[in-house]
Amino acid sequence: MLDGMFSFVLLDTRDNSFIVARDAVGITSLYIGWGLDGSIWISSELKGLNDDCEHFQCFPPGHLYSSKNGGFRRWYNPIWFSEAIPSSPYDPLVLRRAFENAVIKRLMTDVPFGVLLSGGLDSSLVASITARHLAGTKAAKQWGSQLHSFCVGLEGSPDLKAAREVADYLGTVHHEFHFTVQDGIDAIEDVIYHIETYDVTTIRASTPMFLMSRKIKALGVKMVISGEGSDEIFGGYLYFHKAPNKEEFHRETCHKIKALHQYDCLRANKSTSAWGLEARVPFLDKDFINVAMAIDPQWKMIRPEEGRIEKWVLRKAFDDEDHPYLPKHILYRQKEQFSDGVGYSWIDGLKAHAALHVTDKMMQNAEFIFPHNTPNTKEAYYYRMIFERFFPQNSASLTVPGGASVACSTAKAVEWDASWSNNLDPSGRAALGVHLSAYADTGGSAAAQAAKVSSSKMINNNVLPRMMEVSAKEVAIHG
Repeated sequence: MLDGMFSFVLLDTRDNSFIVARDAVGITSLYIGWGLDGSIWISSELKGLNDDCEHFQCFPPGHLYSSKNGGFRRWYNPIWFSEAIPSSPYDPLVLRRAFENAVIKRLMTDVPFGVLLSGGLDSSLVASITARHLAGTKAAKQWGSQLHSFCVGLEGSPDLKAAREVADYLGTVHHEFHFTVQDGIDAIEDVIYHIETYDVTTIRASTPMFLMSRKIKALGVKMVISGEGSDEIFGGYLYFHKAPNKEEFHRETCHKIKALHQYDCLRANKSTSAWGLEARVPFLDKDFINVAMAIDPQWKMIRPEEGRIEKWVLRKAFDDEDHPYLPKHILYRQKEQFSDGVGYSWIDGLKAHAALHVTDKMMQNAEFIFPHNTPNTKEAYYYRMIFERFFPQNSASLTVPGGASVACSTAKAVEWDASWSNNLDPSGRAALGVHLSAYADTGGSAAAQAAKVSSSKMINNNVLPRMMEVSAKEVAIHG
């Protein structure tokens, strides 16, 4: 796979020594384990290690492991990794060319493919550039020059509406998949089994992506191009509005990129590969990262009084009046996290479902049952119970990150706003005073929102039909 091709093993048959190297930022998953007999195991999934290894861990991205030296060494050492504050001036055309090149590079394929289109900035730019450059490629000659796009969401969700508009603008063959809250709840155990984490926001976002990937693969598509990585590089999450200065802003983006292999990359890779679908992510092209992370972070800072919203440098780079890439209101649409954009009732429904399975007594004893990364909500406890059933080893629980978070922030960034410590939730709506549909604007905290959605009410109002329906141009693409 193009984005994972730099994870490899080299074996010296003369002495059976070997070197393992993982890709730069962890686009594809990799783990290493040690058996009781001294054997060393390498696997792209925890499931390949948990029965045979006494101890295992995530193989750190950008590192190599030598059996002779018995340790890890970093091979990927870009300038930004040191977290030194860059000072290069912002050049929108340089940034635009770098990203266009990253997308074009990923059009090299001999299988049927399409783009994941949520209607947000990142996926819409990927779709726009792909549509512009598809004609004339080998892929176009084999599979046709009209791009296929895919979106998933609850009926009436923000993403479905925005994606439909972008697809119409770009002229793609658009496939719109609907799921219900109950469809998602029914899939939770399968999702956790495949993505191998108990992180709340990852599970929330992985579930609709998992359901969508099955439908995409059924159409004959074998590869999709997606928009992961932009929010980490450009500070696109809404909590970046509260970054106190450019130094803190830049360091947070560095921390987010370094952790991608445990969050968005893990989701994108495992949710799709569970169905034999390959995901390519041009925002995480190494050359593009180097260009974007060299920009003075002063340009990335969010300045509403100057008309600069989150990811302004990226939006401005593709704001072309003569040959527009996207409609203006899409180009400047506020950030929606994937788990929010598929429909706000999705998260509220998950919380209500978890409340039916996790009691207050269980929460009181949570720190004794799960001393590492103790779940602090019933939703987190529910996911942890499922995870521990599939992966009971202590090593497995240690592969999942933890810590306080608001709107997908690191624990350090929670300190940027005193009010956030009382509203810890990975949803973008937890960014009080920033998100247009923040919890405070719709009737209370995250917990209060969940309390309003009871399982019986959802069933009585027929919000939870069991059938997953598809309304799209159902044109199969056969390989």
